[in-house]
Amino acid sequence: MAEEVEQAQDQEALRQEWIRTQFQKANKFLAEKGILPSKVHADESRYLAPFVAIWKMESKKPSKQTFWVMSGDLPSDYVDVNVAATARDAIRHFSMIWQMKAENIRRSSLVKDPAQAKFAELLISRAEGLYKMQADDKIWGPVT
Repeated sequence: MAEEVEQAQDQEALRQEWIRTQFQKANKFLAEKGILPSKVHADESRYLAPFVAIWKMESKKPSKQTFWVMSGDLPSDYVDVNVAATARDAIRHFSMIWQMKAENIRRSSLVKDPAQAKFAELLISRAEGLYKMQADDKIWGPVT
């Protein structure tokens, strides 16, 4: 029994470390875009370790704005909070946007660039995974 408790504590410690790492990744990503986050809405953010973290973050610079920011085992991305009411809706939005981005790459001359073709495949793969996650009520619980 003590071993099971210790294992659970170890797993929770690993989860918390993963969340901290993803938070740093999301902050760095926004900073690279010229956005300085000022507040996280932790109660509306979701962490589906080790795959994806979706953060609801406010910024003061360059302007006061709120974003959904995604980090994890996928490309980081962000959108204005107005496109999605919840973290689940934001994941659905990213899934659709990434499918369109990948299709645009495939239809353009960019697909001749092996790196762009590989990126399009990554977007499709991750978009499909995101879509499955957002559709899974076991992850999110019943819609209220």
